[in-house]
Amino acid sequence: MARYTCSFIVSVASDHLLPLLVELLQDCQLDIQYHTGDYIIARQTPGNVPFPKLITVEVLVDKSKSTETETRMSIVIKNEELPLQLDNYCRQMFEFIKQAIESSRHWHLIESIAG
Repeated sequence: MARYTCSFIVSVASDHLLPLLVELLQDCQLDIQYHTGDYIIARQTPGNVPFPKLITVEVLVDKSKSTETETRMSIVIKNEELPLQLDNYCRQMFEFIKQAIESSRHWHLIESIAG
């Protein structure tokens, strides 16, 4: 299973961040499967890539460390594909979604740490 993680600190209140993240994930052609006040699961729609390559994105917003102006969040992007190559499909989608978060016009990125 391929799995990639990244943590972000963005300059937006956590209450405003979740709806913006839902919109961003939908703009990345992902369907929201589950959504709570601090957690989102989104999945790629079947049809364009083989089933084992379909990615799942999990977003966790850390409200315990949030302030009025900064929010921490972590993302995990995974699929059933074996990461036999460094530049596999899951990695490509991870880079695409990471770039979308980092360059979003809805907030200012303070920190990004890929793991």
